[in-house]
Amino acid sequence: MQLSLATRIFLGYAVVLATFAAVSIFSVSEMHRNQLEIRLVSEGYLHLSQDAAAIETLHQNQAKDTERLLDEPSADTRRTLIRLARLWFPQVMAQRLNAAREKVKEVLEFAPTFEAPFVRDLAQRLNEVDSRYREYQAAATKVYAALEDSHSERAHVAQLMSELKQLEGSIGRDIRFIHAILEKRISEQVTKAERRERRTGVTIIGLSVLAIAVGLLATAISARALRPVRRLIEGASRIGRGDYGTQLEVRGADEISVLAREFNHMAKSLQEREQQLKQQQEALLQAEKLAAIGRISAQIAHEVRNPLSSIGLNVELLEDALARAQFASADDAKEARALLSAVTREVDRLTEMTDEYLRLGRIPKPALSAEDLNQVLEKVLNFSREEMERSHVEVVQRLDPRTPRVLADEAQLRQVFLNLLRNSRESMDGGGKLLVASRPVDGSAEVIFSDSGRGMSRDIQERIFEPFFSTKEGGTGLGLAVSRQILQAHGGTIRCESEPGSGTTFVIRLPRA
Repeated sequence: MQLSLATRIFLGYAVVLATFAAVSIFSVSEMHRNQLEIRLVSEGYLHLSQDAAAIETLHQNQAKDTERLLDEPSADTRRTLIRLARLWFPQVMAQRLNAAREKVKEVLEFAPTFEAPFVRDLAQRLNEVDSRYREYQAAATKVYAALEDSHSERAHVAQLMSELKQLEGSIGRDIRFIHAILEKRISEQVTKAERRERRTGVTIIGLSVLAIAVGLLATAISARALRPVRRLIEGASRIGRGDYGTQLEVRGADEISVLAREFNHMAKSLQEREQQLKQQQEALLQAEKLAAIGRISAQIAHEVRNPLSSIGLNVELLEDALARAQFASADDAKEARALLSAVTREVDRLTEMTDEYLRLGRIPKPALSAEDLNQVLEKVLNFSREEMERSHVEVVQRLDPRTPRVLADEAQLRQVFLNLLRNSRESMDGGGKLLVASRPVDGSAEVIFSDSGRGMSRDIQERIFEPFFSTKEGGTGLGLAVSRQILQAHGGTIRCESEPGSGTTFVIRLPRA
């Protein structure tokens, strides 16, 4: 039968307990008394002494800062010190005094009967200090007000400061007295406990010699069984420093081994959650950036679009007029028409550019519905077939029929796919091969666009989704930024894989319906 770790340790120390039974019967009463006195000192008087020392130090610091107010030449520094004295010192002093009084109440609950009068007297003294400190705070407030008032007479300020110093001295003496009686009480209790401990120890030593050997043996066995705990502590410390990749190698079937495996699982979950939070934060920042850019772009595009429409209309009217006009020669007529054609092309190009800016600023919330991803891809590829053939791009379709339906807005998905098709075509200047594939992956659907174009460097890959970043001459740099924004609104992702001269692959993942 597999014994648990706790059972094995219990059995080991049961032998030790049996060995020490005789010693325990003799020493239990003395140990109990020692325990009460040690607890009284360690959990009571020592903490109270530390609190008294902290209160004394705080009071001295406040007194020094108050003294400095008179000698401070800078009005700004004086105001800063006064603000500190008003906001920080009273709050901290109140916390210290409250902590000390609460500790006195705790000590009174477990203090022996013969120590209760001393503890009650200590509580009374702390209450008096608290009351005196309230008076001191009121006097300090008057001093601060006089110092802040530029019309206050120096003699009046000096008088208020003198009264404040008297209160400081009185409170300081009370605090030092409390500290002194606590130190004295601690010394008396420690001396008494030491005498009792020596007397009890001499009696127990003779009976404990045999039990020591048994205890050492049980300790060695327990230490060996608990050795993996150190690894758990080190692992927890590394996780506390942010190293979520920590994994513990602890074999076995006892509780510590099970705990180690659960610890490994927890570390892995924390690492995944940290990555998710980082990705979500980056996505949020990018979305906020795109929203701001979209609003600005939409405003600018709106202002530019109206003049462009007017220019385009006037150019069309001018073309009609040129068709009826007479020129000195055919070359003059041809040159005039060529110039108008150039203007028309530029107007169309600028109009298309303003439309892209407007789309960036007016991307609607997707109307999600269950869509057949393969069917959407086929429609987009059929629509682009003629354009791809003219560019000598061979499109290879590998649409997996097992690809699940996805939650998507078909019109927005078409916009994303058309943009990726256009980017792939433009990256293959003299033609090439484009693979368009779909597949199911981990309960989601993936779409792959992989071209044989010129590829891109790592630096460019890190920036391709930034608004207005483009490697194409005349490009707006909005296509991929808008595409990623659309996919994020669908709960999907897009990533790029590319090497210079080895083509580019875009992988889109969408949640299944």
